[in-house]
Amino acid sequence: GRALLVLLLSGTVSLLGGLIFGYELGIISGALLQLQADFQLSCFKQEVLVSAVLIGALLASLAGGILIDRHGRRRAILVSNLLLLLGSLILTLARSLTVLVIGRMTVGFAISLSSMACCIYVSEMVAAHRRGLLVSLYEAGITVGILLSYALNYVFADVDEGWRYMFGLAIAPTAMQFLSILFLPVNPVKLGSWDSDCQKGLIPLQDTEDRAAAKRESYQEKHYSFLDLFRTRDNMRRRTLVGLGLVLFQQFTGQPNVLGYASKIFHSVGFQSNSSAILASVGLGAIKVVATLVAMALADKAGRRVLLMAGCVVMAISVTTIGLSSRVAPLAVARDCRAANASLSLSQHPLTPVLPQAAVSPVPPASGAAKSQAGPGFAATGSLTEVFASAQSKVVPNPSLTQQRDLAGQSRKGALESTGPPLSAAPWAQHTVLNWITLLSMMAFVSAFSIGFGPMTWLVLSEIYPAGIRGRAFAFCNSFNWAANLLISLSFLDLIDAIGFSWMFLLYGLMGVMAVIFIYLFVPETKGQSLEEIDQQFSRKR
Repeated sequence: GRALLVLLLSGTVSLLGGLIFGYELGIISGALLQLQADFQLSCFKQEVLVSAVLIGALLASLAGGILIDRHGRRRAILVSNLLLLLGSLILTLARSLTVLVIGRMTVGFAISLSSMACCIYVSEMVAAHRRGLLVSLYEAGITVGILLSYALNYVFADVDEGWRYMFGLAIAPTAMQFLSILFLPVNPVKLGSWDSDCQKGLIPLQDTEDRAAAKRESYQEKHYSFLDLFRTRDNMRRRTLVGLGLVLFQQFTGQPNVLGYASKIFHSVGFQSNSSAILASVGLGAIKVVATLVAMALADKAGRRVLLMAGCVVMAISVTTIGLSSRVAPLAVARDCRAANASLSLSQHPLTPVLPQAAVSPVPPASGAAKSQAGPGFAATGSLTEVFASAQSKVVPNPSLTQQRDLAGQSRKGALESTGPPLSAAPWAQHTVLNWITLLSMMAFVSAFSIGFGPMTWLVLSEIYPAGIRGRAFAFCNSFNWAANLLISLSFLDLIDAIGFSWMFLLYGLMGVMAVIFIYLFVPETKGQSLEEIDQQFSRKR
C-alpha cells in the first residue's frame, strides 16, 4: 500500500511540475497583447518581458544545483512552489512593467529549479522498471500545460485585464504540487524498502562479470566537488560529455526554430479559415501529446538509446526534407517586431524544456513565447504556441478591446499580412504536393522530438550522475541548454540572411546525423538498472 501511494504521488508531482512549466511558458503569448495595450509596451519592452523568464531560468540553472544537492530534492521542490506562488501573486497584482519583469523572473527561476528537482527526485524515488515512465510524465505534463494555456488565452482574450487571471490561475496546480510533495519521503536515495522490486526485473548489465561485481560491491554514496565533473575520478568526465552532448544536440538539431514557420506552412497548404487553422494547430498539439505518451510507454521497454537514435534519424530526415522542398517552394521569411520578440521567447523541454520564433501568438495577437525545454523536455513544446497563435490570427474578440489594442500595435490581420506576401502571390502557392510534404515533415519532426530528445535527454541526465553531485551536474547541463537555446534563437534570422532558409535546415539535418553518431558511441543504455548499478558501471568502465 505504501509503495503504491509513493508511486501515485511521485507521478502526480512529475505531471504537475511539467504542467506548471508548460503553462507558464505558454501563457505569456496570450497575455502579451493585452499587456502591450495596457502598458504601451514598445518592441524592446516586450522583448525584456518575454526574456525575463529566461533570465530567471538561467539563474536557477547556475544556483539551483547547490540547493538541490545540499538541502535535498524535496525541499528544492517546496522552495520552487513557494517562489512560484510569490511570482504569480506579483504578476496578478502588477501595476508597472518593472513589477511584471520581476514577477516573470521569479517564475522563471521557480520553474527551472522545479524542473531539475522533480526529474531527479522522481528518478530516485521509484523502482528501476518504472523510472522511464514516471520521469517522462514530466514531458507529458509540459505538453498538457501548453495546451491548457492556449485554452485559457482564448477564454480570457476579450476580458478586461484578462492577463491577471491568466497569470493568477497558475496558483492552483502549484498548490496541488506543494500538498502532494508533503506526503512523500524526504530522502528517496536512502529509502530501499520498496526499491527491492527493481532487483527482480533488472536486465543484465553489459556482461556477467559486471553483474557479479555490482552484486559484490556495497553501494557507498560518495562526496564530490563541482570540479570533479571535469576529472577522471569515477569516469565523471565522460558522464559530463554525455550530458552536455545530449543537451547541445537537442538544441542544435533545430528544435527552437523549426516550428517557427508552422503558420506559413499551414497557410501554404490551404488552412486559411479560422476553423481549419485552429483544427490544424490543435491537431499538431495532439500529435505531440500522443508521441509523448508513446515515449512514456516505450522508455522502460525499448530503452533510452533506441528512442534517442530513432528520434534523431526521423528529425534529420524531416528537416532535410523541409530544406530541400523549400529550395523549390521557398517560404517567405519576415524580420519584424514579432520575429524579434519570438527569438527571445522560451522555445521547451524540462527537461524541454525550448523558444518560439517568428510567429503570431494565441488569441490575443502577440509575440510567441513558450519553451519547452530549457528545462527538461522543454524544447519542443514551446513552438506549438506559435502554431496555435497563427491558427487564431484572425479571431478578433470584442470591438472595444480590439480598437484599444490596435492603438498599441498592429491589428491581427495587419500583423499577419506584414509577415509575407499574400497567398496568391506567394511563390509556394503553386507547389501543393511539396507543401504537403513539408507539412508532413513538420509533423514527423514534432513526433520524433517528443519521442526522443524531448523526454529522454532529461531522463538520462537524471540517471548517469552519482547521487552526491546529481543536482549540480543536472543544473550545469541545464544551463548550457538554456544558453544554447538563446543562441540558436537569436542567431536564426541572421543565419538565414547569410546562408538562406533551405541551407539552414539542411545544416540542421547534418547535425541530426552527427547526433545519431554521438548517441551510438557515447550514450549508455540505462533501462531497468538501479541508479546504483548505473553509477558502478560508469565508475568501472573507461
